[in-house]
Amino acid sequence: MVSRRFLLVSLHIDAILGEVTIRQRRKKLEEMTQGNGLGDAYTGTLTRLKAQKGNKSILGLKVLMWVLYSERPLQAEELRHALGVEIGSVDLDLENVPTLRTILASSLGLVTVEASSSTVRLVHFTLQEHLLGDPTLFYNSHSAIAEVCLTYLNFRCVRALSPTLLSAPAATPLLKYASCYWAQHARRGMTENVKMLALRLLDGFEAHISAQLMLLDYMSGRGFRLDLSLEKGHRGFTGLHGAAFLGITPIFAAVLRMKEWDVNAGDSVERGAVKPRFKGLWRALIKRSHHRPGYTDPDLAVTIYGRTPLLWAAERGNEEVAKMLLTQQGINPDLAGTGWTPLLSAAKHGHGGVVKMLLELEIVDPNRADTQYGRTSLSWAAGHGHEGIVKMLLDRDNVNPDHIDTLYGQTPLSLAAEGGHQGVVKMLLDQDNVNPDHADTTDGRTPLSRAAEYGHEGVVKMLLDRDNVNPDHADTTDGRTPLSWAAEYGYEGVVKMLLDRDNVNPDHVDTKYGRTPLSQAANRGHEGVVKMLLDRDNVNPDHADTTDGRTPLSQAANRGHEGVVKMLLDRDNVNPDHIDTLYGQTPLSLAAEGGHEGVVKMLLDRDNVNPDHVDTKYGRTPLSLAAERGHEGVVGMLLDQDNVNPDHVDTQYGRTPLSWAGGHKGVIRILSEAKRLAPASNRNQTPLFRRRDVCTDIPWTRS
Repeated sequence: MVSRRFLLVSLHIDAILGEVTIRQRRKKLEEMTQGNGLGDAYTGTLTRLKAQKGNKSILGLKVLMWVLYSERPLQAEELRHALGVEIGSVDLDLENVPTLRTILASSLGLVTVEASSSTVRLVHFTLQEHLLGDPTLFYNSHSAIAEVCLTYLNFRCVRALSPTLLSAPAATPLLKYASCYWAQHARRGMTENVKMLALRLLDGFEAHISAQLMLLDYMSGRGFRLDLSLEKGHRGFTGLHGAAFLGITPIFAAVLRMKEWDVNAGDSVERGAVKPRFKGLWRALIKRSHHRPGYTDPDLAVTIYGRTPLLWAAERGNEEVAKMLLTQQGINPDLAGTGWTPLLSAAKHGHGGVVKMLLELEIVDPNRADTQYGRTSLSWAAGHGHEGIVKMLLDRDNVNPDHIDTLYGQTPLSLAAEGGHQGVVKMLLDQDNVNPDHADTTDGRTPLSRAAEYGHEGVVKMLLDRDNVNPDHADTTDGRTPLSWAAEYGYEGVVKMLLDRDNVNPDHVDTKYGRTPLSQAANRGHEGVVKMLLDRDNVNPDHADTTDGRTPLSQAANRGHEGVVKMLLDRDNVNPDHIDTLYGQTPLSLAAEGGHEGVVKMLLDRDNVNPDHVDTKYGRTPLSLAAERGHEGVVGMLLDQDNVNPDHVDTQYGRTPLSWAGGHKGVIRILSEAKRLAPASNRNQTPLFRRRDVCTDIPWTRS
């Protein structure tokens, strides 16, 4: 459906031009809002746009070109500066920068500015289809945009900016877009002028702010946070590094001929030591991001990335660039920057063409491990599921298919199983010298354990089909079996396969929390898994964990999993009033504290549940806990029980439920009404009569 705003703008313009009357245009408007004549409306507006006098028609077409072909939506200020660039100029003339009002007027309402984001967009998505359907409307649009971006980056005012800035200054709003996207446009619209401007930029690229902004954008897109590490910017990221990174063959070939380069030179990042208050955050980032190269200890003053041009080409998968570099005299194709060789980087990122080229060189060691994680090219390819690369590597006699890394002590099979890469797992299991039951050296987890944790049924099946795989292996860190991991995360298919094995203990107690698979599943509310486990005769449905003494029913009640609670309460051998060893709470106490009304109701319907149980830690009742959290429904249900004392004083703080209610006005009203309606002789005892449905606002003050 066409935008009514666009049609109203068109109506206004037509009226000004005197082409039709307001009444005629309104009639046309009603037809077009029904989808009739939309193409004619666009064509008519474009015809009027081209017929504008002076430079208005050129400006209007440029506006449409930028909005249509930009790599991302442009901010209004970005578009203004883009339209103000004059090709061939050495600096930006602010007088050439059009106002937003001029831009909108020249486009005759075909573009609009989003109020919330200040981005400029076409007035309706159907306009994009219409514009793209006319190949004669714009000539070589991508090369035109690339020329503007490169001209902007070559301005003297931009070249004068510090190369260590982490963001574009407000005075140069087009800087970030031009830095990050000029190459995409150049790749799709290469001309001699574009190449010349690109060479001018890349000459002295290591001192240009656009190199920093481009790399920041690249790293942030891969999940990096580099703000703390780039106080002094990238160093040694030359034009050759940049051209290898971008991978535009004609530009790289021209850069290669530009001067004598050190093709083995590595770039670097220099920074000051991280401030003390950031060190904990930095180390946490390192711990969480162990697959990310480039992180070091925050006490070090310099982080060396050491990426050579070949390493950048390998990481980015720029095959033609890599091929040209490999023909250069003195090139070392196995040079490790920060412990990473081009082969390792290409294998990790899945660039099979680059891997093939490198494997054909005798100097390249296919079994070399990086110095950070101790993983080989096979380990990285297996962990990321790159089947073609795994096959190439396994075809080599000098590749160890069972290499153990230094990070967690995992093998390629363990990494592939963890990622659920069935094709890779199959290839590795077909190798005679691969141990399918290898236990990692850090936590004793096997490939089966990893696959079960992530629910990879196909991988689990392949591993269980092997006679030399222990399906009930307990790891050394938590003492958990594959069944325990699968039960916790609710992978019913995996649980079923494991339970079908005679040599799997369905009631295994782990060493970390003393929980069984049933307890894990009940805690997470996985009803299907709970049912499968309860159907086993050798599963204790009332097992108490060794750390907190909570049973599966306690775990489910605490989380409010009604379906699981019902299944457990239907068992005769489950104690519904079990007291845990952590706080001395019952399932009812836990459910009341969490406000789980459905669970509370089921438990209160049982004759063998004490609704006024006093926990052993703080001497608090379920009513006291529910009142503190403001759970009105639970408070009401508990007060409906004859044997609940609404004035119980806890032993830890000497407070009653009314005192714990704090600012929960609804709970205060319910408790105050119950107290008021009780006989005078029982005001401080269990009320004999309560009616929550007649509660009114009763003033209450603390005593």
